[in-house]
Amino acid sequence: MGLKPMARFRDKVAVVTGAGRGIGLEIAKAFAAEGGKVAVVSRSEGSCGSAAEAINADFPGMAKAYAVDVADHEAVQAMGKEIIADFGTVNILVNNAGVTRDGLLMRMKDSDWDEVLDTNLKGAFNTVKAFQRPMMKAEDPRIINISSVIGLIGNAGQANYAASKAGLIGFTKSVARELAGRKVTCNAIAPGFIATDMTDELNDAQKEGIVANIPLKEMGNTADIAALTLFLASAEARYITGQVVASDGGMTM
Repeated sequence: MGLKPMARFRDKVAVVTGAGRGIGLEIAKAFAAEGGKVAVVSRSEGSCGSAAEAINADFPGMAKAYAVDVADHEAVQAMGKEIIADFGTVNILVNNAGVTRDGLLMRMKDSDWDEVLDTNLKGAFNTVKAFQRPMMKAEDPRIINISSVIGLIGNAGQANYAASKAGLIGFTKSVARELAGRKVTCNAIAPGFIATDMTDELNDAQKEGIVANIPLKEMGNTADIAALTLFLASAEARYITGQVVASDGGMTM
């Protein structure tokens, strides 16, 4: 028997990219838990399929999976039409899909630069292009882009990732200005170091080095980012747009 969802997002439809695992999956689950229907998007059919299945196990009928590479413009436009046909509308778009291809600039390949920029930055452009017109007609329309503190402060070995996440901040502010007249808000979240399966691969010394640079002396968790995302997607955040909110334990204060 499924859990009874809360109602903050009843009758709302959220599209979450990169929702097969980690932060994206936590965000998708959180929307469903509060009554929202969720289009679970990831590049792999296996990951978005299993994520939607897990959400539906707790909240029956609230999630549907869509496998697409957000860097593929035409594929994203087709997915957008499919989601609108399936759900009738989209109120909330969360651009969370992202990849890393770390390496010092001197050794970074063109392909490593292109793949990160195409997924992390062009991917958001592609999804906004797919949903902006229906969102202009939707109730409480919200676009939330998941950036990173690395886009604010940079990081050695992550020039491509930092550029993509900094670009996402500029994109957020421009979209906020363009769509404000239609009451579509657009904000960015800049997570700090969040405990995920990616950080689980770090050794203890690496984790200790990271935590030493965080004023709160601990990594965040995916629920922290999901809670902030849901706030920015809510009716209570109607007067917030064009902002970058860091959830980083104080790293960028």
